[in-house]
Amino acid sequence: ALLDLSGVHQVTGTWMGSTTLPCTYVPSEGFTQQTLSWSLERDSSTSTIFRRDDSGDHILLSKFRGRVSVPKNSPGDASLLIENLEMPDSGHYTCKVIWRSTDSSLVTRQVTTTVKVVKVAATKPIIRAGEPGLTLPAGASTSLRCEASGSPPISYRWFRSGPAGTAELLSSGAELAWRSLRPSDSGSYFCEAQNR
Repeated sequence: ALLDLSGVHQVTGTWMGSTTLPCTYVPSEGFTQQTLSWSLERDSSTSTIFRRDDSGDHILLSKFRGRVSVPKNSPGDASLLIENLEMPDSGHYTCKVIWRSTDSSLVTRQVTTTVKVVKVAATKPIIRAGEPGLTLPAGASTSLRCEASGSPPISYRWFRSGPAGTAELLSSGAELAWRSLRPSDSGSYFCEAQNR
């Protein structure tokens, strides 16, 4: 397979997260990469968002500035990384590479990937601790960490179970920490994860 681009048909990215659109080839002797470009087609109009040529890397659409990049110094890897995905980033992305051969003829190849940006609800969180049901001596320090996945940003709140099913809000943040435990810190704790 001389100078064949390989990619994938579809990529699903999480809103506000990041995703990589693969576009790779095996460098061949006698062929030099002249230009590499990524274009986006959506709502039946196509625009070039990234171009790499002798003069360097150029991001041609302002809404992608600071959010897209292609690996440097890794021959054969033209993959596009998109960060902080927005809903309008959904569309058809085409990676196009032009090589010049030793006899100065040009070879062009392209591969298209469809990107779908989705919003994902926060999952039921898990609590990371040394072990479930922590038994610790007074004066020890410990912490509990709350983790959930889904579209960022995810916010966390820690509660402590009170009498008769009440809950006391302790803090917001993924981690609940104690510098020096007291007997009165004994009890049941739970966390809540939420995103938009």
